[in-house]
Amino acid sequence: MKKIEAIIRTSKFEEVVSELSKIGVPFLTFSEVKGIGTEHATTQQYRGTAYDVGFIPRTLLEIVITDEKLDSVLDCIFEAAYTGNIGDGKIFVSDILEVYRIRNKDKGEKAL
Repeated sequence: MKKIEAIIRTSKFEEVVSELSKIGVPFLTFSEVKGIGTEHATTQQYRGTAYDVGFIPRTLLEIVITDEKLDSVLDCIFEAAYTGNIGDGKIFVSDILEVYRIRNKDKGEKAL
């Protein structure tokens, strides 16, 4: 099993989730996050005074899937989250050793 952590533009969230549901991703977790990357935060002017707007807001998706679905999920995220501009995001893939469902103690792929 694999865990995908994708940091994407918040404006692309609905599109990415819609496309993931079309390919059969049964569930995901998401969080609103902020960070600094290549794009860096911008400074805005208000009444002649410059204000640092802070960190860049993004959405973090966490998806646990079977190994067989990895390529299709990655392709889906690449396609739906792409704008071609700096700040499109990052995807991290890691191995999951085990998964348990708390309700009935299912283990492994049955727990997904």
